[in-house]
Amino acid sequence: MLESLAKEALDVLHSKSADYGDVRIEHIMTESLTVSGTRPEAVRQSESLGYGIRALLKGAWGFAASEVLTKTAVRETARKALRIAQASHKASSSHDRYVPSPGIKTRYCTPYECDPFSVPLEEKLTLLTRATEFLLKNKKIRIAKGFADSFKTRKIFASTNNSMIEQEIVTCGGGILAMAIENGEVQIRSYPASFRGNFATKGWEFVREMDLAGNADRVAAEAAALLKARECPTDDDATIILASDQLALQIHESIGHPTELDRVFGQEASFAGTSFLRPDMLGTFQYASPEVTIVADATAPFGLGTFGYDDEGTPAQRTTLIENGVLKNFLTSCASAPRLKRRLRSNGTARAEGWKNIPLIRMTNLNLEPGSWDFQDLISDTKKGILLATNKSWSIDDKRINFQFGTEAAWEIKNGRLGRLFKNPVYTGITPVFWNGCDAVCHASYWEFWGIPNCGKGEPCQTMHVGHGAPPARFRHVKIRSAK
Repeated sequence: MLESLAKEALDVLHSKSADYGDVRIEHIMTESLTVSGTRPEAVRQSESLGYGIRALLKGAWGFAASEVLTKTAVRETARKALRIAQASHKASSSHDRYVPSPGIKTRYCTPYECDPFSVPLEEKLTLLTRATEFLLKNKKIRIAKGFADSFKTRKIFASTNNSMIEQEIVTCGGGILAMAIENGEVQIRSYPASFRGNFATKGWEFVREMDLAGNADRVAAEAAALLKARECPTDDDATIILASDQLALQIHESIGHPTELDRVFGQEASFAGTSFLRPDMLGTFQYASPEVTIVADATAPFGLGTFGYDDEGTPAQRTTLIENGVLKNFLTSCASAPRLKRRLRSNGTARAEGWKNIPLIRMTNLNLEPGSWDFQDLISDTKKGILLATNKSWSIDDKRINFQFGTEAAWEIKNGRLGRLFKNPVYTGITPVFWNGCDAVCHASYWEFWGIPNCGKGEPCQTMHVGHGAPPARFRHVKIRSAK
């Protein structure tokens, strides 16, 4: 039935001689669970089914969406998108070239073992509650939380250039948080990452594999130890090593968003602005040290930013953004790529949150390629430094140049050994200076994948699932201090 509705929309777009048009029909299921202490705090479930239609007419766009699933409603929505395109053409003097990917008919599904929506709710809550009970065995832990979120999206994409693509994308994740409180001070430790944990294109088996209960004792002990830990020292010329989970967010904020081509062109300025990059920097700008190679890889198995085709029907791709420190590519769409005058085709990064929204350029999986260092050798090679792990706060300016990150914990490195625990660490930097200070990246044995399910962009805001893979890495000449 849904495929036939998509064909109704295409019939209208063809009959009205649209330059191009497409329709996305999406069925979205979500579940979000939070346990606080030994009881469920929130159980949220939602389901949505609808479609969005884009029409390109004389270089101008129209978009309309509806959740009424009848042939009459679909045809009227398509006509509405065309009317908006006609009005847009009259209102605008600039019309961009749009180069869609060749038409394709196919199906794609992310692999998973256990459909999270088939697992009984009681079983899920029991898993989380068991973990929080272990956290609360430590008397310093006053608040213990467990999280689990599941998503399933079935979508059909059809276009006037003969694409008919069906996809099913299942994602899952979760985590725990221990909050230690004493004498008015609060310290937090999270596992496996902060802000509700880690996520992947897997089923419920991913949450089981985390062994939340098995890691609870260590997490609680670290949170309690932070209460007695020394404040992070101040150093304007520090050597730091970022753990994989913190490096993931560093990549996201200071490489991912600046390389989105709509930000580069100034077409997107919401949520921390545009970008310091320019198109003429491609191939010449030394973004980072030669140790750094960053790829955007929507084909990476189990990444949260993994899919078969983006929301313009472009196949998932692996694109090198930074090679040995040099800027090589941007994240592009079918409308932005032709403006570069060096590559007509999109590299498949246009995605929308649900059927109600238009696609925007979004990160896929932005990954730091492994280096050659063993982690223990990296510690031994560092005479004086700080190891920082697990994001706690972040701030970055509207050009993505000046940033500040806080982490949950830090450890002193002295004479090649890990030492004292520090609390409230903050480090700051200037994006290209910071990345050019990277002199060591650990090898593939220490590479981990992290999923961020709440990347925000656009007005109205769209949240997107993105992934980042990274091993630990070392950076020189960094400013650090305590947040206190």
